[in-house]
Parts: sequence; structure tokens; C-alpha cells
Amino acid sequence: MNEDFLKTISQHRIAPAAVTGADTVADLVDGAFSSYNAGRLREVCRVFTQKLLQPDCTVGLTLSGALTPAGLGMSCLIPLIRAGFVDWIVSTGANLYHDTHYALDLPLHQSRPNLDDYKLRQHDIIRIYDIVFDYSTLLDTDAFYRELIADDAFARPMGTAEFHHEVGRYLHGRSQALGRPAQSLLAAAHEADVPIYTSSPADSSIGMNLAAMSLKGGRMQIDTLRDVNETAAIVYAAKREEGKSGVLILGGGSPKNFILQTEPQIQEVLGLAESGHDYFLQITDARPDTGGLSGATASEAMTWGKVDPDKLPDSVTCYTDSTIALPLLTAYALARHEPRPLRRLYRRRDQDYARLRSAYEERIAGGSDRPAERGGRAS
Repeated sequence: MNEDFLKTISQHRIAPAAVTGADTVADLVDGAFSSYNAGRLREVCRVFTQKLLQPDCTVGLTLSGALTPAGLGMSCLIPLIRAGFVDWIVSTGANLYHDTHYALDLPLHQSRPNLDDYKLRQHDIIRIYDIVFDYSTLLDTDAFYRELIADDAFARPMGTAEFHHEVGRYLHGRSQALGRPAQSLLAAAHEADVPIYTSSPADSSIGMNLAAMSLKGGRMQIDTLRDVNETAAIVYAAKREEGKSGVLILGGGSPKNFILQTEPQIQEVLGLAESGHDYFLQITDARPDTGGLSGATASEAMTWGKVDPDKLPDSVTCYTDSTIALPLLTAYALARHEPRPLRRLYRRRDQDYARLRSAYEERIAGGSDRPAERGGRAS
């Protein structure tokens, strides 16, 4: 065997120590997660902790799939936010709607997946696979959003980050008044000034209630175009300050595209020189060969300008369930890395937006109709 060549393709010899039962999660991942998707999960944990959590990296997180109903907002996402390990988020509206149940102390229950759905319907019970809750939980959450949206603070157009920040403000204040933790992703994000965007704001129960209020003359409008430029501005500001941009993608779907399209928006549409996200980490159960975005690899994203081609070695996809991987990743990161100072990107939204706009206007004023060359091309 050619030992010199082997060293170029192998990280180390597989010779793990025996699992004892006293191992920490981080030690177990480092020691026993050697190959296949366990090996990929170890790579995700290490790249996240050693690369994305460097002081110069701005970390974006996407949420798809029913994560908050399973309690992962409380168990994992809030600790990551409070540790400064997540700087901005793109989520489905459904995850934020179900997060609100916990903030309002509306219980969800563990059950099993093989229940009789006809009987559940007869007894007004809602099921999300093996999670069940009373239909009144939906009605009470709907009523909360309609009452909140009626407030004058929402009687104007706003992007989804501002909308979620205002909702989080109320939930955070409500928990303080009641003297108990909010247990809410929205409230924790408000407290840490982590902006949360929803790529399809009408595609959830929150959007449905916003639509209902518009029938009653409500003046609130979601400015999705503001969101496109605002998210691009976050990435542009991170890269212009000699920093890096990393994304951790849980699942796929619309949130994945929305966080990745920030780079084509900068390069292709606005015509500003850029090279792509520096770090791409994805947990997904979607296959790449069906052509769907949820399974698309980092190298495919590179061809669109979404990922820097020079940084592909730091891009990892692990094919597993986010509900398995996220608790392991959270425990690993908290064990292996000290908390980072909060970046508080929500407070910088207007400043970063103005910076992107100024750069775009300067390019247009220069008389060039052609976008700048994309940087970071592989030689």
C-alpha cells in the first residue's frame, strides 16, 4: 500500500476507544462517530465549532420541518442563541407559530405515530406524527396573533425580521410579567437581537391570521422585498468587514434557498463582487438525485455562486434527521467552545441595508450594466 498516497486521503486510522457509559456527548462524537453519516455528523460538529464559531464568522441558521413542536426550540435553539452561536435565522412560519404555543403555555404532548386519526378528529386532537395537542391550542394561538396584530405597532408595512422582533418583544415582556421563562425562540431572539426571517410568510398559520386581519381593514403588510435585500445586506456586511459567512442548514426547502440566495442577489442581480458563503453545513434526509433543492449539495450550490469554490473542503452534508443531529451538535458546541459575544445584527439592520444600497448605487452610477466578476473561482 502506498503510505504517502494514503496520507493524502485519510485523516487518521480507525481505532476508537471502547464506549464506557461515562462518555460525554462531545467525547462520544469525537471518538465513536468515525464513518458514514456518523462521520459526516462529526465533521459538521467540528467545522461548526472550529470554523463557524471563530470571532470573524457571521452564522446563519435555517429551520424547516417541525422542529419547534418537538421542543427543539427550548432544548437546543435557545441555548445556541444565548451562547452567541447563531447570529441570524431563516425559518418556516410554521416553526415560529408552534413556538408560540410554548410561550403561551399551551401544552403539546408526546404520543406515538400509529394512532387512529379518525378518532383524533372526532375528539378535536391535532397530530404531528407522534406529537398531539388539543385543537383549542390552535384557536388560542390564532386569537393571540389577531389581537396582537390589531395593536398600532403593527399598523404599517414591515419586513419579517421586524415583525418577529415585535412579537418576540411582547412574548418576552409577558414572561417577565408572569415571572417565568418564556421558553420561546421568538422571545430569546428578541432578547439577543437575532433577526428571524420567514421566506414564505403567507405559508403558515401566522400568515393566515395576517390575511384575516387584512379583511378587517388591517394596515399591516409584510415587505418580502425588504427581506431579500436585508438578508443580502447581512452577508455583504460580514464579508466587507474582512469576515466570513457560514450557514447551518437544518432540512432544506424554502429557508435553505432564501439563506443561500443572498450571494446570487449580491453577485448576479446587484452586480457586486463577491465569492459565496465560506461555510456550508447541512443536515438533511433529502436525496440529491431527484433535483430538489433540499438535497442539493454544496458543490452544486457553488455553481450558482452560493458557496465559495475555494471553501468547498469546509462544506459538509450529513444525511440524517435534524431531530437527532441538532441535540448532538448543540451539546458538542457548548462543550467544545466558549460563548461568543452577541453580534446583535437586528440593531444593525438599517446600517447594513444602507451599506448595500450605497454600493449598488455606486456601481450603477459608474455606468456599468454588467455585474462584476465573481470572486473565488477555482483555478
